[in-house]
Amino acid sequence: MDRRQAYSLGLLLLTASPLPLMAQTAAPTPPPAQSEAEEPILPDDQFEARLPKAPAADPNAPLPSIDSWIDQQMPAQSTAPAELPPATDPAEEQELAQPLPALDSVTVPANVASNDDPNAKLPDVRYATSIEGFGKTGLEDEFRAASALIDGDGKAETAAMVQARAQEDEKLANRLLHSQGYYDGTALASLDQAGDGTLKAVISVTPGKRYKIGTIVITADPTIPPSLVRDSLPLKSGDYIIATDVEGAEANVALKLPENGYPFAKVGDRDILLDAATVTGDYTLPVDVGPRGTFRKITTSGEKQAFGADHMEVIRRYKPGQIYDSRKVDDLRKALVATGLFSSVAVDPVRTGEVAPDGTEYVDLMVEQEAGPPRTLAGELGYGTGQGFRAEGTWTHRNMFRPEGALIGGVIAGTQEQGVSGTFRRSNAGKRDRTFQTGITLNHQNYDAYEAFTAGLNVGWSRQSTPIFQKRWTYSYGAEILLTNEQVVLDPTTADKTRRTYFIGGLPVQIGYDRSNDLLNPTKGFRANLRAEPEGSLEGSFSPYLRASFDLTGYYPVSDALVIAGRAKVGTITGVSRNDVAPSRRIYAGGGGSVRGFGYQELGPKDANNDPIGGRSVNEFAVEGRYRFGNYGVVAFVDGGQVYESSMPKFSDMRYGVGIGGRFYTNFGPFRADIAMPINRQPGESKFALYIGIGQAF
Repeated sequence: MDRRQAYSLGLLLLTASPLPLMAQTAAPTPPPAQSEAEEPILPDDQFEARLPKAPAADPNAPLPSIDSWIDQQMPAQSTAPAELPPATDPAEEQELAQPLPALDSVTVPANVASNDDPNAKLPDVRYATSIEGFGKTGLEDEFRAASALIDGDGKAETAAMVQARAQEDEKLANRLLHSQGYYDGTALASLDQAGDGTLKAVISVTPGKRYKIGTIVITADPTIPPSLVRDSLPLKSGDYIIATDVEGAEANVALKLPENGYPFAKVGDRDILLDAATVTGDYTLPVDVGPRGTFRKITTSGEKQAFGADHMEVIRRYKPGQIYDSRKVDDLRKALVATGLFSSVAVDPVRTGEVAPDGTEYVDLMVEQEAGPPRTLAGELGYGTGQGFRAEGTWTHRNMFRPEGALIGGVIAGTQEQGVSGTFRRSNAGKRDRTFQTGITLNHQNYDAYEAFTAGLNVGWSRQSTPIFQKRWTYSYGAEILLTNEQVVLDPTTADKTRRTYFIGGLPVQIGYDRSNDLLNPTKGFRANLRAEPEGSLEGSFSPYLRASFDLTGYYPVSDALVIAGRAKVGTITGVSRNDVAPSRRIYAGGGGSVRGFGYQELGPKDANNDPIGGRSVNEFAVEGRYRFGNYGVVAFVDGGQVYESSMPKFSDMRYGVGIGGRFYTNFGPFRADIAMPINRQPGESKFALYIGIGQAF
């Protein structure tokens, strides 16, 4: 006798088709014949005599009333009673006329005597739960986490509720057993009553043998390469039949086929044939691979469009004629989302039925788009030691000059800085991820280090990381022209000052390399950034020089909760003396983005009034210990640094700041608040400094 049965595995459930039942049909039994000797109940002559008599004169006249017939046949019963019953009360009659309530709306509390108060709250039924038999299956913890009995904390309103929970747990135990390959396993729930009146719910489990995968059969059309489907199915004979592993393996097939040229592939319903004799299950999976596709063109639709398909062709990373790859489709969708111009956007492959020269079928991409609001207002308000109060606001129209041509207006209002700016920016300018930007600024700054009235023009191209696309390599290059009138210290020993006008031209270049695992909250990896800017000053005579800096940060996870982060920076100005460099273009240190514990631009050489005058070189470092628990975290840090008059940093006379901070982690990055104080504080330096922002300090 064949002991094998067919099972279909899905959503942790095992179903089996019942065996067909054989129907049997019996011949109808005739009714028993009436006995010839049986006497009639009423003879015919008596029956005729009792019928109402029709009037003789008119055979078509109507029959007499039933009442007259009753009077004729039963005169004794037709007499009216001597006394009429009393009339019914109208209120009672109206109440009786009301419809009866539905049966399912009537509830009868259990275990309540008829003389008890019907509004009294019933005492809870107490019960204990016992779980037996899971043994080495490793499923008991998972069962307890989902158990209705355990979740009830040993209390229920009625005994029927305890029984219902036990039945649910019985089903749960069976599902868990089947999901891990124990297809012969059984679970039984029972209720017993202890002597003290409490109930005891017992879940008894018998796992049985655990089934393994036998033969694996895939039914599919040929693919390129031939083993594509089988290689995409990470199952092998001898593996236990675990529902999550099987479903995950099939999902991998549905993922890998579109990545390798088959955009319309569909995974069918599996079949597992169990054999109790060998404790194995033969696995069969049908797969409809569909045609092998080749990229062709992009089409788009939508009532309100941000831009057309021609600009999407600029953003895509694939080339027409390449084999279809769903990863490139996902990349295009993410790039469209990153523009910030859509309220909704979807990208889907479309069959064309047209055959390419290599025998594949052309596939078009349909972009369904709905443009979002293009205008944005943004602002920030803060206070910084050495910077005072500062408010900045921007107005942006991200798509004023289609496609992706943004106009940005900005204004700064503060106690020590005021300014306005206008910027034109085109994203994906002729090439994916390339941004062109040009702008004009008018600014006034009045710090302890300098006072400057500046007008500037800038133009540049860049490739930068975004929250959606964190790029390994980034760059920027361009040109800028500044006209600035500044207050200059002639002699630091006397603090005598004068005003000078500088005409400065520069060619800034920056290259970055990022191997960290997150843009705003890195926990491992490192980042490196090199910036160089050849400049020339036309104050008096032309004075060319080079401003350059190098930053390196690293992140080491000690554990899942603790990360050690470090930062180091060196910077230099070479080719010119300090007095020939405009004060606003010199090197400074101190503040939230530099050495915490000190005010903005507070470190370095100072004049006779103890005001910073800037230098030509800098070295900085910082070490943080970041401990996270849930959505919160604490940070302890040490920062150090110094600014020097020489063109090369000396790594001496270092100043240090120490502090602690808190972190609140959100889905867009950590919210940061740090407080720090300087070590060996000098006259005029800050007692402490507070820094608040989004993202880690570095």
